[in-house]
Amino acid sequence: MSAVRIGPYTLSNRLILAPMAGVTDQPFRQLCRRLGAGLVVSEMVTSDVRLWNSRKSRLRLLHEGDPEPRSVQIAGGDAQMLAEAARRNVELGAQIIDINMGCPAKKVCNKAAGSALMKDELLVAQILEAVVGAVDVPVTLKIRTGWDRQNRNGTTVARIAEQSGIAALAVHGRTRADLYTGEAEYETIAQIKQSVGIPVFANGDIDSPQKARQVLAYTGADALLIGRAAQGRPWIFREIDHFLATGELLPAPALEEIEGILLEHLGQLYGFYGDVMGVRIARKHVGWYLSTMPGAKAFRSTFNRLDERDAQCASVRAFFSECRKGLDSGEGDEVAA
Repeated sequence: MSAVRIGPYTLSNRLILAPMAGVTDQPFRQLCRRLGAGLVVSEMVTSDVRLWNSRKSRLRLLHEGDPEPRSVQIAGGDAQMLAEAARRNVELGAQIIDINMGCPAKKVCNKAAGSALMKDELLVAQILEAVVGAVDVPVTLKIRTGWDRQNRNGTTVARIAEQSGIAALAVHGRTRADLYTGEAEYETIAQIKQSVGIPVFANGDIDSPQKARQVLAYTGADALLIGRAAQGRPWIFREIDHFLATGELLPAPALEEIEGILLEHLGQLYGFYGDVMGVRIARKHVGWYLSTMPGAKAFRSTFNRLDERDAQCASVRAFFSECRKGLDSGEGDEVAA
């Protein structure tokens, strides 16, 4: 397998944490990188630099201490605003700029951004050329397979991207109209890979080592973007990396390790956001980590009422202590991934 290159950067493996708004903040990026992701991409930042003074935007623009190369995703529908946002992000430490044309959210699409841009191929070209021309770092692009199933123009957009100087292309195997429903399809990604010479990354429903190998084989993609499957399971990257390298499945992480990773993650959230906001954001992550574990539903309803960091951590420790007692009474030794 040849190494994946984005401009001057060679990734350590073929696994990339997909940018997810409200999820891929600095604590989560650093955790996923430590647990096997070859590249992590920051959550989407608006291209309207006038909005960067909001607390949310300021936190999304912090990259100090992030592992290199630092990739930052920008979103918007105006070529010059996106070019300016790219320049400013590079000044703030971004080493790769990623343009979002893959988000199907109404909030993004109504502003003619995200995957709504795929309807206007001329505008796509203007945006890509403006951003590539504005910065000296590689620019990557995230798209969907098309606007809807009757208009799968991903291959055309991919060719525009290559001609505009885009360094790599990520493709989610759904159309804008599909949102996140149904199953991702990989035929269009395979066609896109055949039609361009730049690296192509496959994305959508990659939730196990076996599925990762299947999608790579079917599409011929250079790498994989993993998003929702990493929520509450950041060790999925090392599991997939090990399986691709050896053909063997790693054992599921033991309870002690999951507890340690979760408590470390909570500590990073409190440190990054402060106690009040950190406690709030911790709730969704704890829900994801424990979603497959017995007793998690009842635990979450109690946990979500806690409003202090120490109480949250004590509650998590107590939950895992109860789980271990259950295991000691002969219910198995590992937690299902």
